[in-house]
Amino acid sequence: MSTDSIEQLQAEIRRFAEERDWQPFHTPKNLVMALAVEAAELMEHFQWATPEQSQHPDPVKLAAIGEEMSDVLIYLVRLADVLELDLLAAARAKLIHNGQKYPADAARGNARKYTELTQDKQP
Repeated sequence: MSTDSIEQLQAEIRRFAEERDWQPFHTPKNLVMALAVEAAELMEHFQWATPEQSQHPDPVKLAAIGEEMSDVLIYLVRLADVLELDLLAAARAKLIHNGQKYPADAARGNARKYTELTQDKQP
């Protein structure tokens, strides 16, 4: 695992955009749209794959998946930078929130939505 930080990556992406004078195009709206496009391109690699195929892609497909994942990460980090949002703090807060919605003892071993987790405990 790399010791690089989100802040370091954010600075590299910002510098990359500034060197190309892309700031006028990097509005939140445009970045969200680009992020959605890249996420769809990532999904394409899994479309029609069996669960087994999705878990064990061949090396060529895995490299292509890595490129699409990188695009998604770059746009997400750039969006956080433009919005001056601490992405790690937001993710940690979301994990706490999800931990409350999905307590381990109620959610363990199933994929039910949080609104359905307490149904088994009701008389």
